[in-house]
Amino acid sequence: MHGFELDITECGWYNAVRMNPPAIAIDGPAASGKSTVAKLIARELGYTFINTGAMYRAVTWYALQQGVCPADAEAVKALLPGIPLSFGKDGANSTVMCEGKVLSGELTETAVNDNVSAVAAIPEVRALLVEKQREYNLTEPVVMEGRDIGTVVFPNTPFKYFVTASEEVRAARRAAQGLTDSIAERDRKDSARACAPLVQAEDATLVDTSELTIEQVVAKVVADIKSKI
Repeated sequence: MHGFELDITECGWYNAVRMNPPAIAIDGPAASGKSTVAKLIARELGYTFINTGAMYRAVTWYALQQGVCPADAEAVKALLPGIPLSFGKDGANSTVMCEGKVLSGELTETAVNDNVSAVAAIPEVRALLVEKQREYNLTEPVVMEGRDIGTVVFPNTPFKYFVTASEEVRAARRAAQGLTDSIAERDRKDSARACAPLVQAEDATLVDTSELTIEQVVAKVVADIKSKI
């Protein structure tokens, strides 16, 4: 495992010298299946899987650990310059670490679930994490999932997919994971925020997973990606 320090002067799909490796953007609402789909697509293609949601959850978790109210944007912003989080890799998967310890179960605690939307709506948090997300793609192909990958992180990538499912299906999936946060409320918060709201990119392919198996979804997306490479 390794982390890295942020030192970026040029980011995005293109830089001044060359085109970066492929970046596959997988966006969608909570419990749509995008994380599972993205991870399997990365495995199929031999790319690195980047879970951006874990990054926002890590900032939320750290704020809570410091006794900072996630709804207090100014207090959260004040934590950012010295936040001891690093974002690296373990094999072909992204990792989030705090002072050398890999964060895992901490990121799905109830308090984190209830507050991550508030933290993710803070522009300074998003600016910091978007740069860290782009850094992964400077040297290797990635499959990145989140809510603004195709609209903000990699707006010029030709590989954009918006993975969704009915609210009822997503609520059932959430419950099966032992999570009790409201899908409708998460959707409302993520779609209504002023900074990088959840929205399908105009040129993204819509993938409804409500009545498809994971295998069917992965096969459909991988076939489309291969047709464009």
